[in-house]
Amino acid sequence: MNFIEIQTVHQASNLPDEQQIQGWVDAALQNHPSDTEIVVRIVDEQESAELNQQYRHKSGPTNILSFPVDLPEGIELDLLGDLVICAPVLEKEAIEQQKVLADHWAHIIIHGVLHLLGYDHIEDGEAELMESKEISILNTLKIANPYQQDNIA
Repeated sequence: MNFIEIQTVHQASNLPDEQQIQGWVDAALQNHPSDTEIVVRIVDEQESAELNQQYRHKSGPTNILSFPVDLPEGIELDLLGDLVICAPVLEKEAIEQQKVLADHWAHIIIHGVLHLLGYDHIEDGEAELMESKEISILNTLKIANPYQQDNIA
């Protein structure tokens, strides 16, 4: 079983529960060795904006930031990294994109875990590979393709 530490800094009534988050992370790690450790930190817009500026040199909050662990040579731990999720941004996106909020949470968490596993979407080929992986994982959870415009709530 994968170990997930959830840090909830932003409080809201519509946040996913620990079991949902665990399920989404486990789905993303289905072909990865078990006993992986990940921190999921749920933050407000201020903390997200500060981290986005500090680490990506971009202003404003973002939906998710992924921080893969870079362990020194010789250290054998299965620490995958940290995900920092801005709950208000996710809620706003779900409304704007007319998506079910829980489905959007699932997508963004899976997206973040794939970043921790080394996937990226900077180049077109990488983006296609990452998106197809996300779609496949979401499909196992009975969640529609988030990249199709007709998948609305």
